[in-house]
Amino acid sequence: MQNFTIRPIQESDNSNIASVIRKALEEYGENKPGTVYTDPTTDELFALFQREGSCYFIAEADQKIIGGCGIFPTKGLPDGYGELVKLYLDSDYRGYGLGKRLMEKCIATAKAMNYTHLYLESIPALNQAVYLYEKMGFTVINHRLGESGHFSCDLWMTMKL
Repeated sequence: MQNFTIRPIQESDNSNIASVIRKALEEYGENKPGTVYTDPTTDELFALFQREGSCYFIAEADQKIIGGCGIFPTKGLPDGYGELVKLYLDSDYRGYGLGKRLMEKCIATAKAMNYTHLYLESIPALNQAVYLYEKMGFTVINHRLGESGHFSCDLWMTMKL
């Protein structure tokens, strides 16, 4: 197993993490409008995550960006809620517990930022991620929260911190 590093996003990471995200969505056939695939902020994650109440962490192996995950104060969420966003890993690095480590880092940071709940939007086809979300304590809800603009995401989950 390789050594993985998890660190805050840097501006120079933008194109590499956008590539990881889009490649993962292509792999599952979810490279379509209404997902982060076409979201223009996907190419400018560093700037996006400078907003108060947000964070984004990059996973690296041998100085190569292999994934990431963040927390974002999505417009329209109930008080105390943050959104777990953009958890994506390069397919060569799945199955090593790295997604779990990224989520744990985000959950700890969300608690430190005084969030009481996390919300996420996903797609059932991303079944490996959905399994991880459930394992980490997220439960399915029957409606969207907030205004992410990701209208193709039709699986919604929350977690009490």
